[in-house]
Amino acid sequence: MEITQDLVRYLEALGRIELSPEEEVKTQKDLADILGYIDKLGELDTAGVEPLSHAAGRTNITREDVVINGDMQEQVLSNAPETKDGTILVPRTFD
Repeated sequence: MEITQDLVRYLEALGRIELSPEEEVKTQKDLADILGYIDKLGELDTAGVEPLSHAAGRTNITREDVVINGDMQEQVLSNAPETKDGTILVPRTFD
């Protein structure tokens, strides 16, 4: 994909930013370099390489969820100005 001055200006409009003419030229060159690098990575032979989620091969460390203060409904509702059937009543926002 060729990065043109029109494309840079279009991206400026999308990003709602204003670049000086010098910044536009630099951005055009930088975007072309980035896309060139991505194209170069696409040339690599990755056949037989298993996808990784982390370069270090780590997995998520999780813990067991343990409820330590589970039945506090009465305490929570005691702070509410109005309650009904175990819920807090709030003023209507729409009629």
